[in-house]
Amino acid sequence: MSAFKYSLNSSTIKPAPVLEKIRAAAAAGYSAIELWHDDLDRHVAEGGTLQDVRKALDDTGLEVPTTVMLKGWCLPDGPEHDAGIAECRRRLEQSVIVGAKHAVAGPPHGEVDYELAGRRYRELLEMGLEMGVRPAMEYLGFAQQVNSIADALDIMERSGHPEATIVLDPFHDFRGGAGHEDIARLRPEQIAVCHFDDAPADPPASEQRDPDRVLPGDGVIDLPRFVALLRQVGYSGWVSLELFREDLWQRDPEEVARLGLERMRAICEG
Repeated sequence: MSAFKYSLNSSTIKPAPVLEKIRAAAAAGYSAIELWHDDLDRHVAEGGTLQDVRKALDDTGLEVPTTVMLKGWCLPDGPEHDAGIAECRRRLEQSVIVGAKHAVAGPPHGEVDYELAGRRYRELLEMGLEMGVRPAMEYLGFAQQVNSIADALDIMERSGHPEATIVLDPFHDFRGGAGHEDIARLRPEQIAVCHFDDAPADPPASEQRDPDRVLPGDGVIDLPRFVALLRQVGYSGWVSLELFREDLWQRDPEEVARLGLERMRAICEG
């Protein structure tokens, strides 16, 4: 038996409508699905409701580890920050309706005032928790500064909030260059979700972007080490396949979902 629970990040089968993504994830054998707010907005714009989405989730038994993503929350005081927080609130309201446990808080891409980021993340957490969902700190390997586990953990610690959590991702560990070893600094309850993916040898890591990700086992990331570190800290939560490949988007969503689950299990249970 696996120590982990398996989820599908819906970006992996991006072109499908959200209700089809839910159906495909359940049919492929996942226990959960991460939903993107853009998909939820599209569903509503096309005449659907968030209650439709919640019913589909309830009917299939799928949980929602996170919704993706919150942005515009880490800015100085002013109209731009006010607008960003208003949008975060709207998205958090969506998270609550679809039953998400966490919402992914994307980091700023440029230079970062870490003291400000800590305060802003605390404010975001407090807002989310009042509504019933926990914003989780994400790092991005191609961001200028917040591109490693250590960077995200710095913001979490500066927030001083006991409910601070992180989104782990082996691709971003590889792309940012810091690797996975700082997982050992985390407590299992600090990990909201672990995205799961791989990266090719070419182009060089420093040039890779989201579309370069490959299926687990098709790349050069030391995924067994990543999994070993998760086990070492006692993590037994969600491992979620997250890819952004146009070639996979052209294939049958359920087929892609099944293949991804097989690859994750081969590594996580191997």
